[in-house]
Amino acid sequence: MLAPYRRVLSRPGAALFSATGLVARMPISMMTLAVVLLVTAETRSYTLAGQVSAAFVIANALAAIPQGRLLDRLGQSRVLFVDSLVFALGSGMLGYAIVHDWSEPWPLLAAVVAGSAMPPIGSSVRARWTHLLPDPREKQTAFAVESVADEAVFMSGPTLVALLSTLWVPVAGLAAAVVLGTLGTLGLAAQRGTEPPAHPRSHDPALRAPMPWLQLSPLALAAAALGSLFGATEVATVAFAEENGHTAVSGVLLAVWALGSLLSGVLTGAIAWKVTTIRRFCLGALALTVAMTPTPFVPNLWTMGVLLFVAGFAISPTIIALFSAIEEIAPRSRLSEALGLLQTGLAAGIAPGAALAGFLIDDHGSAPAYGVAVLSGAVAALSGLLAVASRRASTGEPEAPILRP
Repeated sequence: MLAPYRRVLSRPGAALFSATGLVARMPISMMTLAVVLLVTAETRSYTLAGQVSAAFVIANALAAIPQGRLLDRLGQSRVLFVDSLVFALGSGMLGYAIVHDWSEPWPLLAAVVAGSAMPPIGSSVRARWTHLLPDPREKQTAFAVESVADEAVFMSGPTLVALLSTLWVPVAGLAAAVVLGTLGTLGLAAQRGTEPPAHPRSHDPALRAPMPWLQLSPLALAAAALGSLFGATEVATVAFAEENGHTAVSGVLLAVWALGSLLSGVLTGAIAWKVTTIRRFCLGALALTVAMTPTPFVPNLWTMGVLLFVAGFAISPTIIALFSAIEEIAPRSRLSEALGLLQTGLAAGIAPGAALAGFLIDDHGSAPAYGVAVLSGAVAALSGLLAVASRRASTGEPEAPILRP
């Protein structure tokens, strides 16, 4: 089962940029939880916590596509270097504003600066894999490597944030996210030998690769629905753990959720799939929705941990299929931009999901917040069906599988 992984990781520079990317992407699992724990510790308001985290992820969503264009046109090294420095500055301002009780809109503005500059590490690393590997089967395995890395980040990041923020000082989780993200991004930017070539913008319209927006739009909508599911679950889990008298366990619950996804990601990368990427996404989103359906009715921490672990098994196959579909559809010269669209969808969904969950928690507790996650999963599955229809409308025939036995 491990042979496909050995093949892709043995490529020159592959293991190094993948490992560096793992460290660099730590903020994706740490920032929103760190903000929630910091704001609630200082102000006791889940509403404000949701607003600040929403400002962060909305800014990140709006900046993802422009950042992708810059990565395609200027190359990764220059863009990632600048991003890392601005992200560190904005995050430092955010922590200072919360700790020193600055009035609005300063915490929100600092969150916007930090979110807009958070480096698009996932897109950058996957673009490197696409540049390095011509074989679609190997790309599938490489994307599974990155999905496993994502889940390793989501297993370790929330736990680290929860421990630092609850057992030390509330701002410590935010500080750890900034340090890890900045150092990792600078390390990735320094690896120029494996970065894709830059594609400067051509002034001749005939030479510009068209973006298949009709096929990409439903996938972006599906990504937004998944983002809403993730954002609502994260905030709801913090509140659920607090309701049960163990706030620090929130990080453990989220880590268990990610563990299920990590295990399924390892299996996904070793399988030669016969089902098409978009159909795999539809099935994965449906399975995730079904698995999350009981969460509003769970009575205790142990039961919630088991349920989240089971639900986690549907995450990686769904996300891998989504990235594979984007890579299959987008032109090579605009791949980072297309992956930025996916990031925009995910981040745009996290914002309202987290904000709505926070609002419901303040008035009704964690149960209806988990209901937001369930509804979001259903929207993701329906969006996948729309993506299938869009693919057929664009090509005139059913989508072809990228992998055959």
